[in-house]
Amino acid sequence: MFCPKCGSILLPKSEKGKKVLMCSNCKYTKEGTTQFKEQGKTEAHKVDVVEKEVETLPETEAECPKCGNYVAYVWTVQTRAGDEPETKFYKCKKCKHIWRDYT
Repeated sequence: MFCPKCGSILLPKSEKGKKVLMCSNCKYTKEGTTQFKEQGKTEAHKVDVVEKEVETLPETEAECPKCGNYVAYVWTVQTRAGDEPETKFYKCKKCKHIWRDYT
């Protein structure tokens, strides 16, 4: 329900033992036969925290220029004009070094 004076939403409140709808903006109150359903607090959902870094990128064979490892994650980004090829980025699986390939 909305306030007839200002158009804000009417919120349920308890006033002197009565349940009414009150506008939080202009304090308009409405008594009546409006049905209220009180809800208790629900239990909080547990959230699992992952302590390690999880990579979802595909892996490929590429030599890391920093440590020499041959396994890297790969992804592409359009860093130049639309008629030019994408830039390939690599991230070493071992040392996490990131480098790019413009070809």
